[in-house]
Amino acid sequence: MSNAAGTAAAETKVSVMAENLIGSEIIKLAGEIREKMAKGEKIYNFTIGDFDPAIFPIPALLKEEIIKAYQAGETNYPPADGMLGLRKAVSQMISKWQHLEYADNEILIAGGARPIIYAIFQAIVDPGDTVVFPVPSWNNNHYTHLSHAKQVFVETKPENNFMPTAEELREHIKGAALLALCSPLNPTGTVFSKEQLETICDLVLEENARRGPDEKPLYVMYDQIYWVLTYGETKHYDPVSLRPDIRPYTIFVDGISKSLAATGVRVGWAFGPKRVIDKMKSILGHVGAWSPKAEQVASANYLNDHDGLSQFLNSFKAEIIDRLNGFYKGIQTLKFDGFPVDAIAPMAAIYLTVKFDIKGKCKPNGDRIETTEQITAYLLDEAKLAVVPFSAFGASKTSVWYRLSVGTATMQDVMDSIDSLRRALTALKD
Repeated sequence: MSNAAGTAAAETKVSVMAENLIGSEIIKLAGEIREKMAKGEKIYNFTIGDFDPAIFPIPALLKEEIIKAYQAGETNYPPADGMLGLRKAVSQMISKWQHLEYADNEILIAGGARPIIYAIFQAIVDPGDTVVFPVPSWNNNHYTHLSHAKQVFVETKPENNFMPTAEELREHIKGAALLALCSPLNPTGTVFSKEQLETICDLVLEENARRGPDEKPLYVMYDQIYWVLTYGETKHYDPVSLRPDIRPYTIFVDGISKSLAATGVRVGWAFGPKRVIDKMKSILGHVGAWSPKAEQVASANYLNDHDGLSQFLNSFKAEIIDRLNGFYKGIQTLKFDGFPVDAIAPMAAIYLTVKFDIKGKCKPNGDRIETTEQITAYLLDEAKLAVVPFSAFGASKTSVWYRLSVGTATMQDVMDSIDSLRRALTALKD
């Protein structure tokens, strides 16, 4: 081998972790969508868990506060754990809205929920530890991989709204380091019932009571980034409110990304046991994953206006539920008309859980649809409908359930895409 060839071979070497990091199926699908749109095709793209700012702008007052903060020169480094004013604002908000009491030194601010989740994994999980999480769920497999840990997928059932039960988790948590939970859940938009979450909390407390004093406890990461976006009779429940004894083992994930349509503003936070929060602060201090100082100052001022926040949320939620209900009613009408589709009634977040059970059907060209990948392709090619299969969130590759996100949809899009879907389904043959 020549020196040049040897050098080239050496340059291709990367870490085992990086080599085996799985790419995002959503990003792959997004590439296909872009290609079609570049050719002039009309695509109803409901894949991304984000908002179109032209449809769902951030609150006007928050925008004004951000501008004011930049004009005031708030452009240097913030404290590693976040601006004190914002930590106090978060403390007051969760006290008022969730009746949870956390001091400002039990709260950590970061550049959105992602670095918060990364820091939780890094602070708790050692290489080789077990992380348990239900599927479908968002990115727990990737964070576990980044932590060099062992991942245990627990596949959930539609009859439980794709939320895990204590019985499904029981056999997996012995010796586990972390149980990763999310409610309202991305990708399903469903939530824990009070009874579901209570029994899981009891399971965690039982496991920790079994462990010796020198053993690391089983921690719970509770991602509630969508918790204010609940609709109708749906209620949000959290572990500490239901079982106060679980507080030493629970770290919450939250922020303004979804509740204020502010995904690009990058303000997220964690709250939980001070020792864990302090370690997370040290980790993120080295990573430099701070939320920008101006955005922190602005968010503190905005969150302190509880009446203004309530007014925004009332309007914002009404717009989202109109779209979710529009899609749900459209899917149910198709189901009533005999098409093999279904959906779970909207509960929370910006997602609708939809079933496209068209395996075994033949396309107009005679080709039979046999896999979930082929369902996805048919919906995109013929219905011009882009949605994400639950398999992209860790569920079985054979699942026929999908996430539909409404953050970029107009009401006209809702009606037009259902019509397009009807035409595509009508074209299928047995």
